[in-house]
Amino acid sequence: MKIALCDAGLKNADIEREIYGRFGFELEVRICRTAEDVIAFGREADALCICQHPANARVISELKRCRILARYGAGLDTVDIAAATRAGIVVTNVPHAAVHEVSEHAISLLLACIRRIVNHDRRIRSGEWGIYEKEPVYRIHGKTLGVIGLGAIARKLVAKLRGFELRVLACDPFVKPEVARVLNVELVSLDQLLSESDYVTIHAPLNDQTRHLINAQTIERMKSQAILVNCSRGALVDTAALADALRKRRIAAAGVDVHETEPPPRNYALYELDNVIVSDHAAWYSEDSVAQIQREAAEGVVAVLTGKRPANLVNPEVYEVLAGKQVGSNRTGGPSTSPTML
Repeated sequence: MKIALCDAGLKNADIEREIYGRFGFELEVRICRTAEDVIAFGREADALCICQHPANARVISELKRCRILARYGAGLDTVDIAAATRAGIVVTNVPHAAVHEVSEHAISLLLACIRRIVNHDRRIRSGEWGIYEKEPVYRIHGKTLGVIGLGAIARKLVAKLRGFELRVLACDPFVKPEVARVLNVELVSLDQLLSESDYVTIHAPLNDQTRHLINAQTIERMKSQAILVNCSRGALVDTAALADALRKRRIAAAGVDVHETEPPPRNYALYELDNVIVSDHAAWYSEDSVAQIQREAAEGVVAVLTGKRPANLVNPEVYEVLAGKQVGSNRTGGPSTSPTML
């Protein structure tokens, strides 16, 4: 069996090699920069492992032997799941590897924006002092937090912020009211969330319905002192509209880990602003999460190639067919592709 791993900036593939070595599987790692690179690399592979690289319909149509497409991470916006399903290829992901990391990064960006930490550091280094008199800061306690998407990451974030005694609003059409009650969260419309929240954090997947969910019109509904945090997908936010709103102080600040173009261009509009903090799509990262992603992705590949059910099935109907079972029978819940996934 040949397993093709498109290099995702990993320090090494020792974890995968150890797991695959138990079964005599061959692992090949290659840097792929384009869809053509992925096709050339994965065409004859029994399993294709990807992270940032596209697995669109064109790529999938060129895979001759592939039985499993393993996504290194939770998000599936780079994978054409329907095309993989039609081709009889199992899709897996690692939905819970970075739940702690992303929730903590979002909180870090939020707190840094609220307390203007980066501006303090930058201006003190340049010789200024007492900048708190120039940039007003407001108490966190008692404010309203709005969470767009109430999946595993958002729920962890809400739990970790409980000590601030915030009122929490959430917008997620896939969450049942009884679940929200247990979480002590109010389910509301997007309009209500934006108009009443002091802080808004996004934890939704990117799809046709959520692209540019935050745009000039929705930003107009936000409070002038609102802070927006995005650690999900860059295209959920219209960057031009956000930059314009920040420039005009239509909203107070933003913390942005993900960007519509990655890496951003040198003339990136957000770089010009002192009321935005940016990071380099790093929210998912820790040494712990990397190891978990490598291990769980490899275990999923081994399961499929040895005729077993992987833990994190995205398209279970394909597995049922491959396993010789009736489609739709004996399913045990692969991860959701709704906003609750993130």
